[in-house]
Amino acid sequence: MDYHRLTLLKKCAGLTPEQLTERSCPPSPLSLLGLVRHMTIVETWFHAFDDLPRLDLYCTDETPDGDFSLVDAARADEDLAAFHASVARSNAAVAGCDLSKLLPKSCEQISLRWVYQHMIEEYARHNGHADLLRERIDGVTGD
Repeated sequence: MDYHRLTLLKKCAGLTPEQLTERSCPPSPLSLLGLVRHMTIVETWFHAFDDLPRLDLYCTDETPDGDFSLVDAARADEDLAAFHASVARSNAAVAGCDLSKLLPKSCEQISLRWVYQHMIEEYARHNGHADLLRERIDGVTGD
């Protein structure tokens, strides 16, 4: 998990807020900052293992893809800080948990092991997008 989280941040490193919000190719709303915002929300899979309220960031009924479509260069630092806070909460929520622990308050039998697998898949997929976005911005590639 940490490798994938750091890979996403590495793709964003050294870019201006404007570059972080640069779209892949219109009309797609995909941007590096959008990916960070999306993964901030996706981290809530882990948050389900604590008793704190769920984070509701970026998306609304009116704008269900707000994590991607409502990026704002002026909020880049705030969005990156929210990502770091979400990851910290994730780590705290599952610290010391057995991988067979089931997702609380769920009618489905979803284990922490399944959540980790899902999250690794999600990060790997989006880190591929991030690599292409970064290459388009300034030619930088690699993990």
